[in-house]
Amino acid sequence: MIGGAISERRSRAAKLISRWARLSIVCLCVVVLFSVWRSAEWTPERFAGACLIVLGISGWIVAQFQLGDSFSVRPEARALVTHGIYSRIRNPIYVFSVLLLSGVVLYVEKPAWLAFLMILIPVQVIRARREARVLEEKFGEEYRAYRRRTWF
Repeated sequence: MIGGAISERRSRAAKLISRWARLSIVCLCVVVLFSVWRSAEWTPERFAGACLIVLGISGWIVAQFQLGDSFSVRPEARALVTHGIYSRIRNPIYVFSVLLLSGVVLYVEKPAWLAFLMILIPVQVIRARREARVLEEKFGEEYRAYRRRTWF
């Protein structure tokens, strides 16, 4: 009994550390990005890119923490998260990662990098559809009602 409680606390701590590690990696990449290109002139495109980066990271972080233990790389139906940002957007991590990467493309002023986004967006849509199937199988009408009142 005590061993199970300790194991559960360690598991929760490991998940929290993993979440903070992902957050730290993303923030570090953004700091490196801004520092590498900091000497360049602030054009309207670069300013718009910086704004999208900040918006993308902020939304991504909020979505990660609101998703909590339900986060997984592969589609799993642990819980139906419908609070916070998930009350409006079904897949905010995908939405905000696209905003973040769009901001990077604008900030570095490399239009050729748009090709990466053109690949990423359909991949995210496919992943979202797979997740939707898994959630619908487990939660049925509750998930269908949630899907009707949210975007993507």
